[in-house]
Amino acid sequence: MEHSTRGAYVTGGREFTRDTQYIEDRIVADVDAARRAPALPPTKVGQIGAGLREGAQAWPVEPGRYRLVAARACPWANRAIIVRRLLGLEDAVSLGLPGPTHDARSWTFDLDPDGRDPVLGTQRLQENYLARFPDYPRGITVPAMVDVPSGGVVTNDYPQLTLDLSTEWTAFHREGAPQLIPDAGPERDEMFEVIERIFTEVNNGVYRCGFAGSQEAYDSAYARLWTAMDWLEERLSGRRYLMGERITEADVRLFTTLVRFDPVYHGHFKCNRNRLVEMPALWAYARDLFQTPGFGDTVDFAQIKAHYYVVHEDINPTGIIPQGPDLSGWMSAHRRDELGGRPFGDGTPPGPVREDERVDPAHTPLR
Repeated sequence: MEHSTRGAYVTGGREFTRDTQYIEDRIVADVDAARRAPALPPTKVGQIGAGLREGAQAWPVEPGRYRLVAARACPWANRAIIVRRLLGLEDAVSLGLPGPTHDARSWTFDLDPDGRDPVLGTQRLQENYLARFPDYPRGITVPAMVDVPSGGVVTNDYPQLTLDLSTEWTAFHREGAPQLIPDAGPERDEMFEVIERIFTEVNNGVYRCGFAGSQEAYDSAYARLWTAMDWLEERLSGRRYLMGERITEADVRLFTTLVRFDPVYHGHFKCNRNRLVEMPALWAYARDLFQTPGFGDTVDFAQIKAHYYVVHEDINPTGIIPQGPDLSGWMSAHRRDELGGRPFGDGTPPGPVREDERVDPAHTPLR
């Protein structure tokens, strides 16, 4: 029996509420220390220095043991791909890339020969969830860290995953890896405040618009989104990056929404007060990051559009994928360097993308 791509994304008469219950196991440098550390109240954006939550397990950092399964189409997964590349963790954590479309059951490895992940040997990411949890009751989401020896998913807690790549995998960071998490203190505290507002109002805000089940829910989501977008426009008018002079985790989290804004969110999700290209600071900021190694070279615009316009059948029942927008502007001069700063702080840019991880040249303006 063929399975439709249709999923239940919109609930009539209701606002969209994201399920934020994930597999909260963590991969850590010191398993015993993680077990001893006290748990902190939960957040939706991840934490630094917190202990394990009730029922969660600690797994040891081991190079080569884990595979990051992350679809390029998904903004939450795109974050993990960017952080892995910026930190130079390619040798330590392998990368599995599902295709951009999926049915109601699972992301599939249809881009790989014979439709199987070459390391995990599975056709569907669902198989890896069920290998760990035979009765797994929630959605099959990316990114997911998979334990290669057992084939089971360790965690899909995407907000925590990127923080742990920065703080728990330091022994395997490349020489010159940037510090994406500020040292403990006021800057870190402010960064998490910025990250939380970006998540609730922008990263998730576009979904609240797109998956709104009533006019009232949509109007409220729309107003909140554009209040936050105007705040970001003002914040970025006088500073190169969200926290000032260098790239941090906050920039990674905002970028993956901005890069999808005009191709998807403006029309498909009805976030159409204006396009990103009509916001001078945000558009220049997005181009600055896109042209920075580790950001634009992870973005596949064709896969992004295929995912949203094909999978969300209840929003786009024809499955037609739009031809536009014109992508050439992403390579135009941004002049953000006039604000000063150094993208990688005391670090250096990542090297060239690995040949087997390159985005199809037909799917990006980068050449």
